[in-house]
Amino acid sequence: MRKVLFLCMTLLLAFPVTAFAADEPTNAMLQIAIDSVWVMIAAILVIFMQAGFALLEAGSTRMKNAGHVAGKTILTFGICALAFWAFGFGLTFGDGGALNKLIGFGGFFYDGTAEQAAAAYPSLAGSDVPGSIKFLFQTAFVGVALSIAWGGFAERAKLSVYFIFGLLFTVVIYPFVAHWIWGGGWLADHGKQDFAGSTVVHLQGATAALAATLLLKPRLGKYNKDGKPNLIPGHNQVLSVLGVIILWIGWFGFNPGSTLSAFNDGFFGFIAMNTNLAAAAGGVAALLVSWLYFGKADIPSMLNGVLAALVAITASCAFVEPWAAFVIGLVAGTLTFFTAQWFEKAGVDDPVFAFSVHGIAGVWGSLSTGFFAAPRLVEMTGVGKEGLFYGGGFHQLGVQAMGVAVSFVFVFVLSFAILWVMKKTMGLRVTEEEEIMGLDISEHGSYGYPEQLKKSGNETVAL
Repeated sequence: MRKVLFLCMTLLLAFPVTAFAADEPTNAMLQIAIDSVWVMIAAILVIFMQAGFALLEAGSTRMKNAGHVAGKTILTFGICALAFWAFGFGLTFGDGGALNKLIGFGGFFYDGTAEQAAAAYPSLAGSDVPGSIKFLFQTAFVGVALSIAWGGFAERAKLSVYFIFGLLFTVVIYPFVAHWIWGGGWLADHGKQDFAGSTVVHLQGATAALAATLLLKPRLGKYNKDGKPNLIPGHNQVLSVLGVIILWIGWFGFNPGSTLSAFNDGFFGFIAMNTNLAAAAGGVAALLVSWLYFGKADIPSMLNGVLAALVAITASCAFVEPWAAFVIGLVAGTLTFFTAQWFEKAGVDDPVFAFSVHGIAGVWGSLSTGFFAAPRLVEMTGVGKEGLFYGGGFHQLGVQAMGVAVSFVFVFVLSFAILWVMKKTMGLRVTEEEEIMGLDISEHGSYGYPEQLKKSGNETVAL
C-alpha cells in the first residue's frame, strides 16, 4: 500500500495538476457554454411538446382512434426529423446564392461540424451556440408545425397520407416561409417581426390543417341533413388537460429559447413572463366567454383559449411590454372561441379546432406587434420598428399584414394542391366501414383501449 501511495505522489509531483487543466475559462467561453446548455434545454422542452400534442389530440377525439392518434405523433416526428436533417434545414437556413431572398440551398445532410455550419448557414451566424444544437432546436419547431397540421386530418385520414404529406410539408412547404422570415429572406429584409413563430410555425401548420379539413370533408355523423352540426366529444378530457399543461410548459422552451442565449441580462426571463401572462389571460377569457355563451363553463374552450394565447404571444413575446402581453392573450382566447363556433357552423369539421387555435390566433399574434411593439424592445431585438400605439404609424402593421397574407396564401395553395393530387391518386380518407370501426383497428390491427371493448360474435366493436 505504501508503494502505491509513493507512486501516486511521485506522479503528482512530476506532472502538476495545472498540466492537466485547460486554460482558464474566459467570459466568452462561459457565455458560449451557458448559451449552449440553455438552447439544448429549450430544444428538449419543445420536443417534449410532442407528448402534449399526443395527449391533447387523443383526448379530444374518440376512444376508437386514440392509439392511432397518439402513435402517429411519434411516427411523423421521426419522418420530419429525418427529412429536415436531409434537406429541410439547408432549404430553410442555407445560403441560396442568387435565390437567397426566396429559398436557401446548401448544407444538406448536415454533418454537425462547425466548418459546415460556418460555410452553409450564414443566417445562423449571429449566435455562437454550436450548429448541431441550433439544428436540433429548429427541428423541434418544424415538428410542432407538422403536429398542428395533423389536427385537420384527425379520425379519417389514411396512415399512408401522414408519411407522404409529412415528408413534403417538411421539405417543400415549411422551408419557404421559414427562410423568408428567419433565413435571411425577403420578409426579413422588410423587418417582419416573428420572434418564435406565430407565422412561421403556427400559421403554416394551421393553414395546412385547413386545406386537409376541406378536402377530407366532415367526419361521419358530424352534420345532419340540414347542415346542423352534432357534438362529437373527445373521449378523455383529463388527457386533453394534461396535454395543454405539457404544451404550456414546453412553450418556455419555444419562446424564451428563441433568444438563443441565457447570457443576456435575463431577457429570456422577461419573454417567459410575457408568455405566461398571455396564456393565463387567454384561458380565463375563453372560459368566461364560454360561460356567457353556453350558460356553462366549457373546459375544452378554456384549453383552446390557453393554446391560442400562447400561439399569439409567440410572435410578439420579445417586442411587447407585459400589459400588452395580457391584452394579446385576452383577445386571442376570445377570438378563438367565436371563430371555432363560426367555422363549425359553416361546415368545417376541424376536430381539434386547429385553424382557430393556431391559425386565427397566429394571425392575431403576428399583427399584434404592429400595434404594441415597444421602442425599447425593438431596439434590443434589432428587428422592425415600433408599433402604431407607440407612434410608429402603420408601417410595422403593414409589414406584419403582408407577411401573414403572403404566408397564408402560399401555404394554403401548395398544401391544397399536394393533397388534391394525393386525393385523386391514392386517396386521403379511409372507407366508411374503417371509419366506423375506428382507425386503431383498421390501420393498426389493435385498439388503444382493448379493455374497453366487447366481443359480439366474431366482431370486435368499440364501446
